[in-house]
Amino acid sequence: MVSKPCVAMTLAAGLLATCFSAPAALAADLKIGIAGSPTSMDPQFYVIGTNSAMARNIFDGLVNQDDRQQLKPALATEWTAVDDTTWQFHLREGVKFHDGSDFDADDVVASIARVKLASENSPSSFMPYVKGITAVTAIDPMTVEFKTETAMPLLPNNLSRIAILPSEEGETPSSDLNTGKGVIGTGPFKFVSWIPDSTIELARNDDYWGDVSEWDNVTYKVFSNPSARVASLLSGDVDMIEQVPPADIGTLENKDGVGIVSNSSNRVMYLHMDQDRDDSPFAKGPDGQNPLKDVRVRHGLSLAINRQAIIDRIMDKQGVPAGQLVPEGYTGYVDSLKPDPYDPKKAKELFAEAGYPNGFDLTFHASNDRYPNDSLVAQAIGQMFTRVGINTDIVTLPKSVYFSRASALEFSFIMGGAAVETGEASGVLGPLLETYGDNSGRGNRGRYSSKAFDEALQRGRSLLDADARDKALQDAMKIAIDDMGVIPVFFLAHTWGLENSLTYNGRTDGYTLAANVHSAK
Repeated sequence: MVSKPCVAMTLAAGLLATCFSAPAALAADLKIGIAGSPTSMDPQFYVIGTNSAMARNIFDGLVNQDDRQQLKPALATEWTAVDDTTWQFHLREGVKFHDGSDFDADDVVASIARVKLASENSPSSFMPYVKGITAVTAIDPMTVEFKTETAMPLLPNNLSRIAILPSEEGETPSSDLNTGKGVIGTGPFKFVSWIPDSTIELARNDDYWGDVSEWDNVTYKVFSNPSARVASLLSGDVDMIEQVPPADIGTLENKDGVGIVSNSSNRVMYLHMDQDRDDSPFAKGPDGQNPLKDVRVRHGLSLAINRQAIIDRIMDKQGVPAGQLVPEGYTGYVDSLKPDPYDPKKAKELFAEAGYPNGFDLTFHASNDRYPNDSLVAQAIGQMFTRVGINTDIVTLPKSVYFSRASALEFSFIMGGAAVETGEASGVLGPLLETYGDNSGRGNRGRYSSKAFDEALQRGRSLLDADARDKALQDAMKIAIDDMGVIPVFFLAHTWGLENSLTYNGRTDGYTLAANVHSAK
């Protein structure tokens, strides 16, 4: 039982029960079909969903997130804000790493320090989650103290994103862990092997501090082709798949022996635009200049999108139109920010006001194997732009090349998906929209920059009062949407297909975690 006493400035959670259910007497193997392969086995290298989801099978943070992204004790049993710039985390005793070594405060200190090393050459690093930390000290073997530059009320949320490794790996470069060498965590499964774009093999951690899984071995199989993923479930090649294509949901629902699990998502599909360069490679007005720098053009493009039609016709109703970057119920959500209506007439008027009565040339780049129906969604949006006078070309690429090229600013207009990784708005506002720098805005591929936005975001990160923090993050959200720093399109729904002999409680972050798969009772 987890106890959370209502004490100001304390996020306390009593020790979880020390006795957990034993592994199932009749253990079995589990095979899961996933949509994308991890790009690295280093849990601190690259902030991207496929990597983070896999890491959660193998590693723990001081704090973990539950199925609805609420914080729960993990390697720390309780955490307390001692003062505005000091936090203490009390660690769980008796935890062992997969190599049999004991977990203690030195591992936490080394793991936080390693994030900077792991960020080198990262397309999107974990540094934003730790950049406000000025010192990490082992007070005793089971207590760690964090000092921060300013008040950091979101420190526990941020630390839920940081995997803890053995202290001996504190100076291990990502070039080693990226390949799977030396992958040692405290999570419910041990790393066995990895063939990129093919399979990941895991084995149960019988010494796990939490509930021990009923699965002896887990094999994740990568099927980037959605049809192949569905076929693998229907043929019995795998027991479960993620990201069921919308068009196949009805088929699986009507198939004997197979079930569907679906829930709302925190992942917003959005459009990023080059707002920095006068001369952009794939956005040209009649004068050769970049039209996307004009806020009227950006708002016009948003009005040109029929969000509900995309959800109904392409996503088979598996989604919700988005007018901001977090769904209702999350800290930072603004009630008044509704999705833009489909208004092509108003879109054309805005283009004319901006000096483009006859439109402009635009090439829209998107992935074709990262998100459900991403290529079809891009094609539909491109057609909608064409209808309002924008001369639009669509280019879709495999995620293996698309994201690195987008990060290198090779494109002018792109589509992406962002999940609220920390469970509140700063976790998506910061990476996507904060002014780009060494440790900020690392996912800001449009190079949006606003002093007012940055200041509001920073207030939201530093205010200890929950209501004041919510208000500051709402202010940041309103500034970003008013500037149309990105164009929110819709929130995805997460859908899994699985044999009827299994159960799975779907997660809002879309992670497919083997420990959460159970035999149906």
